[in-house]
Amino acid sequence: MHVLLCIVTGRYSSRLYIAYAPLVVLGTLLAALVPVVGFNAVMTSEHFASFLVFIIIHVVALVYHVKGNLSPRMFKVAVTLVVSVGLVVCCAMIAVLIALVASSPTKGWSGRSLSLLDPTYASKYIPIIASVSEHQPPTWPSYFMDINVLAFLVPAGIIACFLPLSDASSFVVLYIVTAVYFSGVMVRLMLVFAPAACIMSGIALSEAFNVLTRSIKFQLPGSSGISQSGDTSMNTEGEQNDIAKTEKMDETAKERPSKKNKRKEKEPVVKASIRSRIERRLLVLPLEASVIAIILLVLLGAFYVVHCVWAAAEAYSAPSIVLTTYSREGGLHVFDDFREAYAWLSHNTEVDDKVASWWDYGYQTTAMANRTVIVDNNTWNNTHIATVGTAMSSPEKAAWEIFNSLDVKYVLVVFGGLVGYPSDDINKFLWMVRIGGGVFPHIKEPDYLRDGQYRIDSQATPTMLNCLMYKLSYYRFVETDGKAFDRVRQTEIGKKYFKLTHFEEVFTTHHWMVRIYKLKPPKNRIRGKTKKSKSKASSTSSPKRSGTGKRNPWH
Repeated sequence: MHVLLCIVTGRYSSRLYIAYAPLVVLGTLLAALVPVVGFNAVMTSEHFASFLVFIIIHVVALVYHVKGNLSPRMFKVAVTLVVSVGLVVCCAMIAVLIALVASSPTKGWSGRSLSLLDPTYASKYIPIIASVSEHQPPTWPSYFMDINVLAFLVPAGIIACFLPLSDASSFVVLYIVTAVYFSGVMVRLMLVFAPAACIMSGIALSEAFNVLTRSIKFQLPGSSGISQSGDTSMNTEGEQNDIAKTEKMDETAKERPSKKNKRKEKEPVVKASIRSRIERRLLVLPLEASVIAIILLVLLGAFYVVHCVWAAAEAYSAPSIVLTTYSREGGLHVFDDFREAYAWLSHNTEVDDKVASWWDYGYQTTAMANRTVIVDNNTWNNTHIATVGTAMSSPEKAAWEIFNSLDVKYVLVVFGGLVGYPSDDINKFLWMVRIGGGVFPHIKEPDYLRDGQYRIDSQATPTMLNCLMYKLSYYRFVETDGKAFDRVRQTEIGKKYFKLTHFEEVFTTHHWMVRIYKLKPPKNRIRGKTKKSKSKASSTSSPKRSGTGKRNPWH
């Protein structure tokens, strides 16, 4: 974008060509050496814009080279020939590109790239991308939390870049504009916006300190800028006369034919230095105001450093697996339920047992419990994740059949209704419905909504009250307070008393944040006449492998 802007505004130079052309070639070759990228560096649509500008800058370089070696008449003939040949070549290349990307339903663009260009694309077509919290649009408080005072310095830096606008300042302006747009699409791209905000704020502070320190320098005793007598009116009149003389000298210099450029190269430099010196003297602020402004800017920077240290310590350094909160008396309370659940899985299950949960907890279960999971944070397999979402959205029997077909032994759910933990599976459940419904059409989101509202109270739909996620989350929840009041949703649940027929509870953490269930084994089918006595005798004599009868050392 920067190179294209420089070409359009007539600021092309050999320096621009040397900086950009090798970058595209070497960058593409180095990217292709990465095994994950490979030929995607030249086959995906995200890179076509840089290749197009690469061709344009070569055409412009050729035009400048030919223009310097041909007469004006021959140059017009050459331009006509080049334009006609160039159109044919461009049409051929466009046809090839269309043939390459036409086979892709997204025209060669990845889902994340399309989400950046169209923020509503992921929510419409790829719910797995939209379900990630990092891909949600940021809120205004998140901007002030992350960049703090830089939010007020960035506009000042943009204004300073236009005074005057150069190649470097135009690059920075493009950088901040694109970074602001992308950060407004995804909250994770605040990492892209932060360096641009720091650069712009640094430019603003540099210009401010430049004006303030120059004002102090010109007003110090013994300075040659302004006399000690304080006769500012005469100085101002003299400066205005100097500016008028300088402007007249510039006009006469422009009218004269420049035959001897080498002799007069120094004259414009001297005139520009005189004029800039006079303009700087016009930007003199009072001494007291300059000193106070410098002190305030230093204090502003110091408070910003304190805020950054606090944000790094409190917001970005706390592990997400161990949660902490403060009581009204100021005491620290630790919620260590995740590690408690993973330790139970590690010590009370077989090594080859498979655990089913939502994909958010896949990596943690694999690393801390050393157990195989069905889906994890590597979300490339959308069908696999949709299968788990369908199981969670289905009734208990249908969910048992899905998990049994996947050779699942345990199901893990996260529930925050008792302690008020908002990032639980009930709040994520609609994303499970959407992702599952994208692959399996019999899962429909309206079946889980009452008049377009997501409810878990007495007004909830029967489909919602009978799905597996609801039952695994609220099983025996009424035993906690007798009312089954959900502190996250701030309501009493709709279905309080029910039993599980295909799953059995084997472990619940201290704060009920993580609940683990085991699939019951399938009942034996006896051909012919069913003998109840035999089935009862076999059920009573068969030993139970579940951990409910034993006292759990991890509870």
